[in-house]
Order: sequence, then structure tokens, then C-alpha cells
Amino acid sequence: MSKPAPAVLAVPADLAPPLADTTPSAARELDRSLMRGIAWTGAMRWGAQAISWASTLVVAHLLSPTDYGLVAMALVYLGLAQLVNEFGLGTVIVMRRDLTEDQVARLGGLSVLLGLAFVGLSAVLAAPVARFFGEPTVRWLIMASSLTFVTGALQVVPRALLAKDLDFRRLSWTDGAEALLTTGGTLTLALLGLRYWALVLGPLLGRSAATVLVNSWRPHRVRWPSRFATIAGAVAFGWQVVVARIAWYLYSNADFAVVGRVLGKAALGSYTFGWQISSIPIERVTALVMGVTGPVFSTVQDDKPALQRYLKNLTEGLAFITFPAAIGLALVADAFVLALLGDHWRGAIVPLRFLALSAALRSVTPLLPQVIVSTGHAKRNMQFTIAAALIMPLLFYVGTRWGTGGVAVAWVIGYPLFVLPMFLRQVLRVTGLTFGGYLRALSPAAGTTALMAAAVLAVRAVSPAEWPAGMQLLVQSLTGVAAYSAVVYGVHRTRVQSFLALVRTIRR
Repeated sequence: MSKPAPAVLAVPADLAPPLADTTPSAARELDRSLMRGIAWTGAMRWGAQAISWASTLVVAHLLSPTDYGLVAMALVYLGLAQLVNEFGLGTVIVMRRDLTEDQVARLGGLSVLLGLAFVGLSAVLAAPVARFFGEPTVRWLIMASSLTFVTGALQVVPRALLAKDLDFRRLSWTDGAEALLTTGGTLTLALLGLRYWALVLGPLLGRSAATVLVNSWRPHRVRWPSRFATIAGAVAFGWQVVVARIAWYLYSNADFAVVGRVLGKAALGSYTFGWQISSIPIERVTALVMGVTGPVFSTVQDDKPALQRYLKNLTEGLAFITFPAAIGLALVADAFVLALLGDHWRGAIVPLRFLALSAALRSVTPLLPQVIVSTGHAKRNMQFTIAAALIMPLLFYVGTRWGTGGVAVAWVIGYPLFVLPMFLRQVLRVTGLTFGGYLRALSPAAGTTALMAAAVLAVRAVSPAEWPAGMQLLVQSLTGVAAYSAVVYGVHRTRVQSFLALVRTIRR
């Protein structure tokens, strides 16, 4: 669905959204907001994650695997419901710059009604889900956890407005507070002997506190969603976002289902390990950046030169960080597995190697659907994602003929050949960027990573075969880091200096 021109929207002149300010000073301020957002989000997320990991180790000693298993059963239903219950309304409020205050209030009311509806739906489905697993306790865990649908619904409007205001500092504090209270609550309840309830009530406590905090920082009235015609277009936009999320969930998890069904649990274990390790650059870097870039793309959605600049710079920056990590992991996959896990995990080497290769590309391409949605083309993004959900499972199934490595190759070859071009063509169309311009954004990191790979392969060729796997891993890793650093400093010093200059603007 193409974003209509302002005149077609029939918005009163005094309520029509102003075009983004594209003066040099405004562009610099937007750059600062982007960098500050990444800095705040990273600091809070990684700090909270470190505390959460430490707490998890303690909680794991207090609880049993059965406790975790019961909650995991409840999450099979709750995880899928979480994709749908917000209905994409937060994304709509951020991306649609034409929404009036009254429309935002009605969307907030609709969000609350949907949250209540999902609580009711959970009450109905909890018993069948519990019977499916043969665990009556799961019913009550689902019903208690479903209260987060309401607390989450009450966050939709204020969180979206904070993102729209580029107030990433308060969003980060909200996420940090939720994570810390969840961690502290879970640990306290586990110490009190509440067993599996600690894993349910802790997150509910954290989500409730975050709801209070975000509403105090960015309050907004909520109205009954009457006069539905006034928000029908926004709701349709949100529905398209939700369908795309579901389709993404299906195709991004289809490989696990195919491997488990066709190749068995042992192969699935090796494949899952390879996926988890290879996805670390995406989870730690790309996901962090993606949490900030949506509102920035939305702010400049009508300014093609600005869209091009942010897309190219973000793609180049992500590639400089993720390409060497992903390709380097692919190069040392055998030494990594044998040194850290042992010979009985040898089956994970091949899928890890290919999945790491695919992770290099998957680390930069999430920006593409974000640009498509941010410029008002949620329907096209939905269509492309549905197509991917039809294509990728078939490729995974074909790949099983060659084992887990064949399934991983579907990500390396099938994804860039059959899925990525759909998104890329649309992005080039809406931004006016050329294909050559997009490749040029990738080429500095790709060229530097290629030289790093050559250095690592040369060291592998001359290293004594009798060296233990740990020594091989250490030498190859140090070679890769040294080679990449040397090329970046020697060839791309100007880029690094420009980036450091931009980082310094955070303190201004």
C-alpha cells in the first residue's frame, strides 16, 4: 500500500503533519538523536542483560527443570499471541505522521479493548492448551500471564509517542526498569519458594511497573474507538504489520520444524546450536540498532535524500561490525566447536559455518522492511513476507537431502536469490537509491572482511595439524582481529574518524 499524498488524506490544514525539517542543523540534531538512542538503548539493554544472566544462574539453582518446562509450555501459546495482541498499533502511531490527537486516543482505546479481548481468549484457550500438554497447571499459568496483554496495551500509546518524539532516553529507562524489576521480582519469588510462579509473576511485576512509568512520562488520553471509520485506515495498516510479523515468525522458525521432523532430534540439536551462535551478531548489534531506526526513518519518510543517507550509513556501519564477526565465525567454526564443546558436537560444525555466512547478510537486511513500512508501504512488506513464508520452508525441505548443512545453505543461497530481491527492489523504488549505491555501502566492509578472511585462511594453511583445537582457535582469531583492524586503520581511517566525530556529538 503506497503512502498517499497529503491531499488525498483529507486531513484539515491545521492538523496536517509538517514535512520533516531537512536543514543542516535539523539533520545534525537527528543524527545526534540516532546516536544517543543507540547509546542509551545499548547501555540499558546490556547492563540489564548482565544482571539478568547472573540472576538466572541463581534462579536456576532454586528451581527445577520441571518448573521451567511448565512455563515453556504456556509460552508456546503466549509467544504467538504476543505477536498479534498489540495489532501493530504502536507501529502505526510511530509511522503514520498524519494521525490527529483524537485518532491516537481512539487507537489507544482500541489497544486496551484488544488487550482485554486477548485476556478473555486466553481464559478460553488455556484449558485446551493444558490438556494438549497433559499438565493442568499450564492453564493457570496462561491465565495469569495473559494479564500482560492489558498492561502491554496500556503502554502502546505512550511508548509510540516517546519513539515518535525520539525520546530514546526515557524509552531506555523504561526498558531497563522493566528488566531490573522482572529480574529482582523473579529472584525474590523464587527465594520465597513460589517455584514456577516466580517465572510468571516476576515478568508481570516488571511489565506493570514499566506501564506506570511510561504513562507518567508521556500521558495521553484514551477514547472509546467509536467512529471507527476515522481510524480504519490506521487499523488496516496495523493489521498488515501484524500479518507480516506472523509470516516472519513462521518462515524464520520453519527450518527448526523441518530439521526436527525430517532429520530428528539429534540433528535439530546441532542445527539449533549453530543458529544460536551464528545469530549473536544479529541479536547483539542489529537488534539494538533496529530498536532506534524505525522512528528515524519515519521522521524523514518524505525526504528521499535523507532516507538514502541513513540507509547507506546504517548499512555501512552495521556491515563493518557484523561482517567480520559472522565471516570470522564461519572460518573458525571447526576449531570453535571442537575446542569449546568437544568432538561429540562435531555435527554442529557444518550448519554453524553456513549459518554464520548467512548471518553476515541477515545482519544488514532487516533495515529494508523497516524502510518499506516507515514510508507507508506496509501492505507491500506484508506481501513480500508472506511470499518468503511460502518459499523458505520449501527450500529448507529440499535442503534436508544434504543434512543440516543443506538446510543452512538455503539461508546462504535461497534467501538472497528468492527473498531478498523483493524487499530490495521496493526499497530502491521508495528511496530513489540505485542498486550500485546500495552495493557501495556494503563494499568497504565486504572488501576489508575478504582481506581478513585471506589472512585467516593463510594461517590455517601453515598451522601444524597437530596443534590442539584451542590453539588453532586462538591463533586464527587473533590473526583475524589483527588483519581486520590493520586494514580498517590503513584504508578506512577517514571513515572511522568521521564516525568518532559523530559519536562525540552525543555529549554535546
